[in-house]
Amino acid sequence: MSRAAVVFPGMGPSRFADVGRFMTVSPFARRRLAEADAALGYSLLEALRSGPDEYSAAQQIAFLVNSVALADWMEKSLGLRPDLCVGSSFGERAAVAYSGAMPFAEVVRLTAELARCELDYFREEHRDLVSQLVVRTPSDRLADVLATMSRDGEWHEISGYFDDTVHLVTMHEEHLAAFKAKISDRGGYCLTTMRPAAHARVLAPLRARLREEVLRKFSFTSPAVPIISDQDGSLLSGGAEVGAMLDAATVSPVHWGHIHDRLVNEGMTRICVAGPDYLIHRLDLLKKNFDVVTASPKDALKPRRPSR
Repeated sequence: MSRAAVVFPGMGPSRFADVGRFMTVSPFARRRLAEADAALGYSLLEALRSGPDEYSAAQQIAFLVNSVALADWMEKSLGLRPDLCVGSSFGERAAVAYSGAMPFAEVVRLTAELARCELDYFREEHRDLVSQLVVRTPSDRLADVLATMSRDGEWHEISGYFDDTVHLVTMHEEHLAAFKAKISDRGGYCLTTMRPAAHARVLAPLRARLREEVLRKFSFTSPAVPIISDQDGSLLSGGAEVGAMLDAATVSPVHWGHIHDRLVNEGMTRICVAGPDYLIHRLDLLKKNFDVVTASPKDALKPRRPSR
C-alpha cells in the first residue's frame, strides 16, 4: 500500500508579488488568511504591502499561511492524506500547524513573536554573519574549500545538508566573496545568501533569548500526524518533542540525509512538497527514491478539470 509524506519547505527571500496573488485568489489561502488576521488583530495583506520584503514578520507569517493553505489544497485536489509530515527549516512551523501539535492561530501568533525577537536580536548581534546556499558542489569539493578557509583562520559552520551537492554554509560576510570564488573555481554555484544567518551553533545566545521570551509561553500537544525532525530524522509523537525541535532549530543544521533515511524506514513512497519551494522538490536525493509531487501556488492556481 502506498504511503505518503507531506514536506513543508524552508523560506526563501520573497516579495509581496510572490505571495500576494495566491493569498487573494485561492479560497484555501483566503480561509487561512482570515484565521491569521483574527489571530493577529490586523490585516496581514496590508502589513505585507506596507512592510519590508524578505524576512519581516509579515513575510514569515504569509509563508506559513501559504504553506498550510497549500497542504489544504493538496488534500482536496490531489486526494493525499499523508502518514507523516516534515518541515525543513522555517517549514517546521507549518508542520507543527498541519500536524495538529498546535492550533493554526496559535502558530501564527508564535511565528509573529519569534520573528519579532529574531529581528530585534539581529539588529544588534551577529550582523556580520550570512548563510550561503551552495549547489552543484559535491561534498569533497566543498570540504576542500572549507579546509582552505580553516587554514586561513576563517570561521564557518555547515548549516544545512540537503544532498551530496547542495549545502548551506554560514560564515562572516567579509569572507563571502572569496568563498564564492573558490566554489566557482571548482565548478560549483552559489545561490541565495541568507541575511540574517540561520542554523548555527554560534547563535546559541539567540536560542536562549527565543526560549525565554517566546517559546516558554506556548505549549504543544501530541501531533495527530507524526512529525519527522529535520535535524536528526527522529519521529516526534509527543508535544514536548515538538517543542524541543523548535527550540533547537536556531543552532542545529537541517539534515536531509537523516530525513531521507526516516522516510525510507517508514515505508514512504510518495512525497508532496507543500508551499512556495525552489529547492526541495529538485533534490536528487528525493527524486531518485520517491515519487515527488508539488503543491505550489502555481499548481494550485492552474485551471483543473472537474473530476467525474
